[in-house]
Amino acid sequence: MPNLRLALCQTDPWVGDLARNGDEVVRWTRQALEAGAQLVAFPEMALTGYPVEDLALRHSFVEASRAALVELAGRLAREGLGEVPVVVGYLGRSEHASPRLGRPAGSPQNCAAVLHRGEVVTRFAKHHLPNYGVFDEFRWFVPGDQLPVLRVHGVDVALAICEDIWQDGGRVTAAAEAEAGLLLVINGSPYERDKDDQRLELVRRRAVEAGCALAYVNMVGGQDELVFDGDSIVVAADGEVLARSPQFEEHLMVLDLDLPAASSDHTDGLLLADGLHLVRTELGGEPGEPAERLSAEVAPRISDEAEIWAALVSGTRAYVEKNGMRSVLIGLSGGIDSALVASIAVDAIGAENVYCVSMPSRYSSQHSRDDAAELARRTGLNFRTVPIAPMFDAYMAATELTGLAEENLQSRLRGTLLMAVSNQEGHLVLAPGNKSELAVGYSTLYGDSVGAYGPIKDVYKSLIFRLARWRNEEALRRGEEPPIPENTISKPPSAELRPDQVDTDSLPDYDLLDEVLTRYIEGDEGRDAIVAAGFDPAVVDRVVRLVDTAEYKRRQYPPGPKISVKNFGRDRRLPITNRWRRG
Repeated sequence: MPNLRLALCQTDPWVGDLARNGDEVVRWTRQALEAGAQLVAFPEMALTGYPVEDLALRHSFVEASRAALVELAGRLAREGLGEVPVVVGYLGRSEHASPRLGRPAGSPQNCAAVLHRGEVVTRFAKHHLPNYGVFDEFRWFVPGDQLPVLRVHGVDVALAICEDIWQDGGRVTAAAEAEAGLLLVINGSPYERDKDDQRLELVRRRAVEAGCALAYVNMVGGQDELVFDGDSIVVAADGEVLARSPQFEEHLMVLDLDLPAASSDHTDGLLLADGLHLVRTELGGEPGEPAERLSAEVAPRISDEAEIWAALVSGTRAYVEKNGMRSVLIGLSGGIDSALVASIAVDAIGAENVYCVSMPSRYSSQHSRDDAAELARRTGLNFRTVPIAPMFDAYMAATELTGLAEENLQSRLRGTLLMAVSNQEGHLVLAPGNKSELAVGYSTLYGDSVGAYGPIKDVYKSLIFRLARWRNEEALRRGEEPPIPENTISKPPSAELRPDQVDTDSLPDYDLLDEVLTRYIEGDEGRDAIVAAGFDPAVVDRVVRLVDTAEYKRRQYPPGPKISVKNFGRDRRLPITNRWRRG
């Protein structure tokens, strides 16, 4: 069997930064070539970043991407890297009209190309376009109709892009028909809980269906709401895992694969499954055995809490850095939510770049003030105290406010103060709201909802406590001081906007609330189905009503990293003005 040394570059592209992304392709290709790679692959749309959203509809950006691709091919050759074929994703356009879709020639496409010896030797577009969950690719792209097959070092390598293997048939079946020895898939597959297990099962199944080894390269980093966890995988034709990259970090995987010798004499243009046309590209290279074989490692899996924490940290770091910010600002109350957000921020960008303000009122307990100061001491972040009592008294002297209006005024004063400090000092404000509170509207517009990013926006309150305990345990495991004071975790949650207030005055117990919310939001179960599952009808009715009437608040909340199967944002799009109340 011929040997092919394959390199999968698990990188972090930045949307819109063509120059930086091109530099990264060159840098990682050089490392791959130094390791003896004979074929190098990068993630989906690695040249433009992913997803580009409506940038795909800008003609200037499409043409800039295409020009950058040609320039990159030449640069690789000029820098002595042109002899190794490089597969890289980019934003392209169709050569022909798609009458069935009502799209003209020149419509945007999610493309990939093979760069070799200074040339773009083949181009192709994604065949299956996802249009569910966070994906809107039918809005932007037209599908491709080719199965590209490279003949390199005596092996036939079929190429595909992400969704092409998530749907049945298509390029997987076509690869089998073309008798490929390897199916190479480039991906921009976002993270959500338990997706690594789902992804592995998918890759194994598709390898068996294609009848060949399958290599799956994914990106890392964050883009607005989305976080990419990498988890690049190579499996044999029988589904055996040969190599697997770590999650949430850039990584170069290089390994030797024994693959079937190319024997097919199918010609260009052959019609394959799903209307795909075979397109062959001969890249040369003699089959042979390496002097010393490389076997890539299978990275160990991490716990659920560790995975979620890494996603939150990665998403926060990416949002701050990719938007050109250096520091963040957080209102640190001494409660569990702001404590967790501060800990995430410290892990993401370093304690020296995290600024926190304690803003006590007459209702703030001494233990909460002490807990906020103690977290600052433990983590080393920047901390100050600015009491809001004088501001609050000035407002109350000028107008008559009682009850909820009086409570919300305190929150809004804190929000105004945070934004003022942000404007003065140039910090990016992080909002501390969690998914449970956002779901039922237990937040104050222009108060605790102010900010540019919400690190725990997609994290239910019951999970907040699990993560806090896990982060403290992880610190002990490393021989460090736990960042979050135990009292912050153990005390009953409270907004502290009136005397002796606790969250359960206004909401069901969080464990119960989160169970109902998970069924209603992630599961899309109606009111009757949730009641039939054994939940108190009165509780269900109340929760459903609160969720439905809080849609206008959620629309005004900043973005945050998606970790669940359905977040508030791209995943869940319900009307604000809505009279349907049956769940």
